Amino acid sequence: MDLAYLVTPLITWITVGPIKFLINSAKARKWAFNLVGNGGFPSNHSAVVSSMATLIALREGIGHPAFGVAVTLCFIVIIDANSLRQHVGRQAAAINRLADREPVPEAGRKRLRERMGHTVVEICGGLATGIAIGHLVYALFARA
Repeated sequence: MDLAYLVTPLITWITVGPIKFLINSAKARKWAFNLVGNGGFPSNHSAVVSSMATLIALREGIGHPAFGVAVTLCFIVIIDANSLRQHVGRQAAAINRLADREPVPEAGRKRLRERMGHTVVEICGGLATGIAIGHLVYALFARA
């Protein structure tokens, strides 16, 4: 059984998460547990889909239908990360500002998370990280 296709997204996710945490912590000059999740450098989602597309390209070739599906998925994830989720974050910020103006805060109300999407730089960092990990997994699981 070929495990490379199974372990590639897992290795990518496990690698990018701590990188993002350390970068966010360095920027905040404190442990940034509250910044874990969506947003930040590099993009986890972009890294995961690009690592799979890279592995498929290296193992099956760019003419294989699976590579076309993987690249299509990459575009969908990137567009979602850059535009849709950034809009959601802006809406959360506006809702938080409106709620802050209320004279009596609602009991137990939590602020909405405002940092949702990714900048182009964060997406490019995710793509570069994913491509590198795809190459690494290819080298480690090379067919005999």
